[in-house]
Amino acid sequence: MSILNVERLSHGFGDRAIFNDVSFRLLKGEHIGLIGANGEGKSTFMNIITGKLQPDDGKVEWSKRMRVGYLDQHAVLSKGMTMRDVLKGAFQYLFDMEQEMNDMYGRMGDVSPEELERLLEDVGTIQDTLTNQDFYMIDAKIEETARGLGLTDIGLDKDVNDLSGGQRTKVLLAKLLLEKPDILLLDEPTNYLDEQHIEWLKRYLNEYENAFILISHDIPFLNSVINLIYHMENQALNRYVGDYDHFLEVHEMRKSQLESAYKRQQQEISELKDFVQRNKASVATRNMAMSRQKKLDKMEVIELAKEKPKPQFNFKEGRTAGKLIFEATDLVIGYDSPLSRPLNLRMERGQKIALVGANGIGKTTLLRSILGEIPALSGSVHKGENQQVGYFQQEIKESNNNTCIDEVWNEFPSLNQFEVRAALARCGLTTKHIESKIVVLSGGEKAKVRLCKLINRETNLLVLDEPTNHLDVDAKEELKRALKAYKGSIILISHEPDFYRDVVTETWNCESWTTKVF
Repeated sequence: MSILNVERLSHGFGDRAIFNDVSFRLLKGEHIGLIGANGEGKSTFMNIITGKLQPDDGKVEWSKRMRVGYLDQHAVLSKGMTMRDVLKGAFQYLFDMEQEMNDMYGRMGDVSPEELERLLEDVGTIQDTLTNQDFYMIDAKIEETARGLGLTDIGLDKDVNDLSGGQRTKVLLAKLLLEKPDILLLDEPTNYLDEQHIEWLKRYLNEYENAFILISHDIPFLNSVINLIYHMENQALNRYVGDYDHFLEVHEMRKSQLESAYKRQQQEISELKDFVQRNKASVATRNMAMSRQKKLDKMEVIELAKEKPKPQFNFKEGRTAGKLIFEATDLVIGYDSPLSRPLNLRMERGQKIALVGANGIGKTTLLRSILGEIPALSGSVHKGENQQVGYFQQEIKESNNNTCIDEVWNEFPSLNQFEVRAALARCGLTTKHIESKIVVLSGGEKAKVRLCKLINRETNLLVLDEPTNHLDVDAKEELKRALKAYKGSIILISHEPDFYRDVVTETWNCESWTTKVF
């Protein structure tokens, strides 16, 4: 049974086309991975099918009475709301029914016997619905789901505005699961999630009986939960049965077959044109030349898709730093209260260290304390000499209305426009992206602009907080290669063992230092 039908969808932004005559069908029970490079339109597609964005052409039809749940990587949580408020919002329709029932009770003293009978019948219906939906166990259900995603350790009465990126993602995911929709739409749900809760989500999706569409660049996660791939590339959407690894095999085979057919056709076209050119003037051979020309005119010419630029991340390395990178003595990190016990840590030149552990235990706080961006609660950090630090923050909250060109040019005013464009192109951005404002770019494209600024600055110490969030597969692989080749020192926060395992020389588990219970 078809749950969602998308027919002849076309859409673009300005003169940049995203989709052209795309059709798509979602069937009951399908677990779909929606994949494609950064900027191909995956999140735009989700916004169109959920009605947040109107397409330029085509139609989107959902089955009737279908409850759709959408985990949006760009969703906003309002300041002043607690996590408990947000999670209770999953049951708003039940709270509305309770209010309607209470209003009926309030009117019962002033109505006729016939009206009273009708109200009692309506109240009974609502009461049955509330009971069947476990309305009187809502608080217990919220606690159970929040505990499963590690939210109870943070405190459900904490303002959502004070949460980290990972904590906000968990709140939105918990709300979505509490809503129990018929269809799940998940846009990069593993971004900011720690390994423990990625495993929890993996188990949940494997047991999920209904259909879902999942956008993810985390290939091991994707492979473990989906049975269909839809690949978005060059304004088209193509369906592949199986997981990502099988998609790669079939896609490469199709690509190779198309290239072979293209070469054969080009050879045939060349020969036909040559024959026409040599024989069209001769009376004896003019008819044969015209016949060849007709064949040329009717031929459906094979076109190869234009290759997308592959990113190239080559970090500029500065002068050699001193032997000591930093030494922390009895360092206690935190804001209002301690996040760690007293820490005695030392890092030396050449070390590449991954900081791992659950969200909310202070990994980012530790980085910022080492860099001197926030004061320690107690203890000290002594930094070595001759350090040129490149810092990639986990998230940038402010909207940025600069174009990509201006953003990089402001950072490197000595470059000319050609050099700025070339630097952005090497990071895998097309001309259309380069000339766009940053605010309209996808998460992956924004990350590539930030990486462009980082790799073009001379550094001998890289401090990277979740650098792979939103990056597509090619960009992740290239970043891994570049970090392995980098001769300076690295401190890296990541929840992707497949990414950091081959890069780092040591792994520090922050869970062994934290004061948090999890």
